[in-house]
Amino acid sequence: MKKSTTIIILLIIVLAFGGSMFYLYSKNAEDPVVYETEEPSKQTIIKKTMATGSILPLEEVLIKPNISGVIEKIFVEGGDYVKSGDLLCTIKVVPNLSSLNDARNNINEAKINLDDQLRNLDRQKGLFTKGVISKVDLERAQLSYDQSKQSYAAANKRYDIVKTGTTSGFGNAANTQIRATVSGMVLEVPVEVGNQVIESNNFNEGTTIAAIADVDKMIFEGKVDESEVGKIKENLPLEITVGAIEDKVFDAVLDYIAPKGNEENGAIQFEIKGTLKKQDSVFIRAGLSANASIILARADSVLAVKEALVQFDDKTKKPFVEIATGDQEFERRDIELGISDGIHVQIKSGVTEGDRIKVWNEVKPDELAENE
Repeated sequence: MKKSTTIIILLIIVLAFGGSMFYLYSKNAEDPVVYETEEPSKQTIIKKTMATGSILPLEEVLIKPNISGVIEKIFVEGGDYVKSGDLLCTIKVVPNLSSLNDARNNINEAKINLDDQLRNLDRQKGLFTKGVISKVDLERAQLSYDQSKQSYAAANKRYDIVKTGTTSGFGNAANTQIRATVSGMVLEVPVEVGNQVIESNNFNEGTTIAAIADVDKMIFEGKVDESEVGKIKENLPLEITVGAIEDKVFDAVLDYIAPKGNEENGAIQFEIKGTLKKQDSVFIRAGLSANASIILARADSVLAVKEALVQFDDKTKKPFVEIATGDQEFERRDIELGISDGIHVQIKSGVTEGDRIKVWNEVKPDELAENE
C-alpha cells in the first residue's frame, strides 16, 4: 500500500515538472516583439476651428413704396442689374372711399368760398368805381379772391392724388412709379402684378417690392459654439467652402464676433461675420450654405511627427519620444511641441531629420513579413 502511494506521488511530481518545463519552452518559443520606426517629415500644419453659416450680401436694400395700391406693371426680375433711378414697377392706386369723400368735400368747400370771394370782388370793384372805397380795400378783396382760387386748385390736386396717386405737373416724381434707390443686382422681386402693397411709414414697414444688393461685396455669416469662441479673434483668416461650388475655397477675413451669444437647441451660439475677398471668376449666389475654417494658427514647412508617436511622462507630463540607436534598441529623448492639427504635431526641438522614432504598435515577425 505504501509502495503504491509513493509511486503515485512520484508520478504527480514528474507530471508537474514536465508541465512547467513545457510552459517555459512555449513561452521562450513565442516570437519577440518588433517595433517599427518612422522618421519626422516636413509638414504644413494648420490649426483651425469650424463654423457653419451662409453667404450673404454685405448690404441689402429693400425697396418699399410710399403709397398703397395694387402692382400694375413689373419691369425687373431676380438677377437683373439696375442703376439708381431705374424704374422697377408701377402702382395703381386704389382710393380709400373715406379719404376720397373728404377730398371731394374739400373741393366743394373751396368752390363755395371761391364763388363767394368772386362776388365780393365784383361788389368791391363797383364801390371803388363810385369812389365809395379806397384802392387798398379793392386790393384786399383781390387778394382774398386769389387765395381762394389757389385753395380751390390745391383741393383738386389733393383729390387727384387720393384717387390716382399722382396729379399733373409731378412727372417722374409720381409716387406710383417705384424706382431703384441704389445700383446693384436684383436679388428677388417678392410681388406679382395684381398684388396689394402697403406704403412704408412710421407705423408700418410696408411691402417689399424688390431686394437689391452689390453682389461684388459678399460676407460669410455663421455661428460658432461657446466652447470655440474663446479661441478666435477679429482679423483671423477664413477659408470658406460652399456646398454648391465643388473644389473651390474662398478666402475671407473675420471682422465681427458677436459680444452676446444666443441659446439654440440647448447650446450657446455666437454670431460671426467675415468679408470675402472679391472673386472675378466665380459668381457666388446670395443665400448659399457654407462652412468656414477659422485659421487659429499656421506653421509652414516645419518638422513634424504623428501625434501617436508622442508619449508623456507619467510624473512630469512632459512629452518625449524614443529614438532608435540600434537594432530594436531605443533611447528616450525629451521634445518641445508646437501646434497640432490633430494628426501631425510640430517638433520645435529634441528631434532632427533622419531620426528613427519608435512606433508604439507591437508587430510580430510573421505579421511584418506579410506586410512586406
